[in-house]
Amino acid sequence: MDLEYSPEYREFRDEVRTFLDEHKHKAPNQKPEIPGQPNSAKEWQQLLIEHGYAARTIPREYGGYGAEPDILKTRIIAEEFARARVPPGHSGDNRLVPTVLELGTEEQKQWLVPPSVRGEMSWCQGYSEPGSGSDLASLSTKAELDGDEWVINGQKIWTSGAQNADMMFCLVRTEPDAPKHNGISYLVFSMDTPGIDVRPLVTMTGDAFFNEVFFTDARVPANQIIGKRGEGWFVANTTLRYERGGLGDPNEAENRFNRIVDIMQRETVGGERLIDNPIYRDRLLKLQGQILAMKFNGMRVLSHNIKGEEPGLPRWIVKLNGCELNHQMAGLAIDVLGELGLLYDGSPYLRDGGFWQARYMLDLGLIIGGGTAQIQKNMIGERALGLPKEPKVDEAKAQAA
Repeated sequence: MDLEYSPEYREFRDEVRTFLDEHKHKAPNQKPEIPGQPNSAKEWQQLLIEHGYAARTIPREYGGYGAEPDILKTRIIAEEFARARVPPGHSGDNRLVPTVLELGTEEQKQWLVPPSVRGEMSWCQGYSEPGSGSDLASLSTKAELDGDEWVINGQKIWTSGAQNADMMFCLVRTEPDAPKHNGISYLVFSMDTPGIDVRPLVTMTGDAFFNEVFFTDARVPANQIIGKRGEGWFVANTTLRYERGGLGDPNEAENRFNRIVDIMQRETVGGERLIDNPIYRDRLLKLQGQILAMKFNGMRVLSHNIKGEEPGLPRWIVKLNGCELNHQMAGLAIDVLGELGLLYDGSPYLRDGGFWQARYMLDLGLIIGGGTAQIQKNMIGERALGLPKEPKVDEAKAQAA
C-alpha cells in the first residue's frame, strides 16, 4: 500500500508553504484589528480567498474561490497553516453561510453569503431564551405578520457576540396554535433594526461575550425568512449541524496544540524545558493522539459530505469530543505555565496575552453551548447508536404521588 502523496499534492504542499513563507507576517495577531494595516483580519481573509486557502469550495458568484472539493488539498492546507502557527481563513459564519447555501433563495445567497465570506458581515444566533435552553422548541419569542413585515416581540439570552454583530439569524414562533416544533420560523435581520435592545452579560472571564437581546415591536421585511414559514425547526437543525462541526474543528485544535508545544519548548522550570518533563510530555502526547483521531474522523465526515452521504456516528461525536478536547488543552497550557497561568491583564509576565486563561474559561462554557455534553451523549446514543430513548416522567402521575 502506497501512502505517499502524488506529485500533484506534493507540488500543492510546496505552493502552500511558499505562500505562508511570503505572507504569514500579514496574518492578524492577538492585538485589536487596525483597519488598513497588515494585521487586518478582512485583508488577510481576502488574500486567502484569492489564493484558494479560505472559502475554497464556495462558488465564485457567492464570494468564494470556487474550487472542486478535494479532501487531500483541504488536509494539506490545514496542516501547513497549523505548522506555520498561522490562523486559517474561514468560509464566513460557519453556521449561517452553509445554511443559506443549502436552503436559501438565490436572492438570499447573493445578499448574505459574499459579505459574510469576506468578513464584512458578522452574525449572532438568536436561539436560547430564559425558559427555552435545552428544550429549544419551547421558545416563545413571537413574530406576527403585519402586511409585508414581521413584528417581533420577546427575548433571547446567551447570545454570543450580539453587541458587535451586524446581523442575527433568529428563531421565532409564527404559528402559535401549531405543535411547538411546527410553529417556528427562521428570520434574518440587521441588529440596527429599531426595537432591538442588546444588554451584555459579564461572565467569570470578566468579559461580556454573552448578551440578552430584547425585541419590542421590531419590524423585519417579510422576505427575510430562510425556508418556509413554520418550518424553521428544520432550518435550525441544519444550522446546528454545521455549528457542532465548527465547535469541534480539528484544524483549530491542531493550531492550539502547536501553540502549547511552543510554550513547552520555550518555558523552563529549574533550568529544564517543560517539554522535557516526562509528566507534562505524557499529557501532551495523549492530547496529540486525540487530535490525530479527530483529524481522521474529520476526513471521514468530509468524505461522506462530498459523496452526498449522511456521515452518521462520525458526525455526531464531533462537537462532544472537540469541545472537551479544547478544554483539556487549555488546562494543560495553564498547568505548564505554573503560577504564570494564574495571571490576568496588566501583569508584565502574562504569556500569549492571557489567551489560555480566557480559553480555559470559555471552552468550559462551550461544553454547554451548542447543546450540552449530556444532550450530545443522548443524541449519540439514540440517533447514532439506535439505543432506546431516555424514559420520560409522567408529570401528572409524579405530582399525584
